[in-house]
Amino acid sequence: MERKIAFLGPYGTFTEEAARFFFEGQDVSFVPFATIPDVLDALDQGKTQFAVVPIENSIEGTVNLTMDWLIHHMDVPIRGELAYPISQHLMAAPGTELKNVKKVFSHPQAVAQSRLFLRKHLPDVEVEYMKSTADAVKWVAEHPSEPWAAIGNRLSKEIYPVVFLHESIQDHDNNYTRFLVVSSSAVQFKESEKEKTTILVTLPSDFPGALYQVLAAFAWRKINLSRIESRPTKTGLGNYHFIIDIEQKMDEILLPGAFAELEALGCQIRKMGSYPCFMKQIKVNS
Repeated sequence: MERKIAFLGPYGTFTEEAARFFFEGQDVSFVPFATIPDVLDALDQGKTQFAVVPIENSIEGTVNLTMDWLIHHMDVPIRGELAYPISQHLMAAPGTELKNVKKVFSHPQAVAQSRLFLRKHLPDVEVEYMKSTADAVKWVAEHPSEPWAAIGNRLSKEIYPVVFLHESIQDHDNNYTRFLVVSSSAVQFKESEKEKTTILVTLPSDFPGALYQVLAAFAWRKINLSRIESRPTKTGLGNYHFIIDIEQKMDEILLPGAFAELEALGCQIRKMGSYPCFMKQIKVNS
């Protein structure tokens, strides 16, 4: 049976590019969904076998909607991570010139990542937000007589009838987005040089210094943590979960020992996944 991969659509998004990287060469079909909750619900309801969603951008930070949905609405393990280079391009219908553009469409993240270019070259242009960069490019392509432009990726240009007005308009070259593939089923990936384990820690409410004790449980074992982030538990003001990324795969001694120490402190531990991590390198044109 052909496996189905849910991704944040429509066709032509960065999430589709990430999904195709994860499942390159495999017999799968890619199914777009309009929102991140729709993507994850499709997996949870058995409509697809895998889901690919963005989780963090190196410039704009965590995609809170993805994180909260994984925490509060489902319990499906993370199977892989990809750090994908993000290049934003300004596109329009053929015949449109940069000096004539009156409105720019794109996803809020893409606009935020291109603020300097917009301030310099299109300071008085109206900006309208869309659900995705691909939606923006599609919308502009469908209205070729309007003086409009869209910020999107290179894949969108291959799908929709638009041309580049300006390439690589992002503010920072080191612009990466992390994508996750989540599933109840294991995924056969190519070998990775890096593994990671992610846990969700809920602290006891009446334990002073609990977060310090949590970090100490990893520190004295010389276990490296690459990220710790708080998210509201949604049970009351000031109550938080902590998402912790551990720079190693699950083992039989070190991590179970650390988790047991945390549980002895009264912490609740939820293992969100132990998985390979990939990074797609930026291609430099010679």
